[in-house]
Amino acid sequence: MSRIGKKPVQLPDKVQVTLNGDTIQVKGPKGNLERQVHPAVIIELNDSVLEVKTDRDDKKKVALQGLFRSLISNMVTGVSTGYEKQLVLAGIGYRAESKGNTLTLSVGYSNPVDFALPDGISATVENNIKITLSGIDKEILGQTAANIRDIRPPEPYKGKGIMYADERIIRKAGKTAGKN
Repeated sequence: MSRIGKKPVQLPDKVQVTLNGDTIQVKGPKGNLERQVHPAVIIELNDSVLEVKTDRDDKKKVALQGLFRSLISNMVTGVSTGYEKQLVLAGIGYRAESKGNTLTLSVGYSNPVDFALPDGISATVENNIKITLSGIDKEILGQTAANIRDIRPPEPYKGKGIMYADERIIRKAGKTAGKN
């Protein structure tokens, strides 16, 4: 059995869960999320506790049980408290600017890069180098942060680029003069 799949999901006071066939909908103070559930997974709602179960002890079904328990738990956390991801620009002249739903990055290319943020994701920029992304969907937030990082990934020689705030870049030594 899946250890994660067995754990029940506790629902906060302001979160409501609706089950419609193979669809689960979670509503909370930050917004609402909806997801299709695999037919092998059974979801039971008892008061403020949500349990994810399977009908058999098949390896694939047990894996799906753990997966959907984690996805539902992330949905509940997202609509109640939300998620944040921080990126840092490292390099001389690197800067970011947020205008509405667009993030403009000057990261060493000949022209600034305009990045359109997906729906449900907002960005704030501090000191022109610290980008804070926030949203209720953990998957979309993580993918957006990864796409922004891919514009100019950090390089190991000078450490320049866009990196996560908690990321540590392993530096490499540059060329050394040859000894004769």
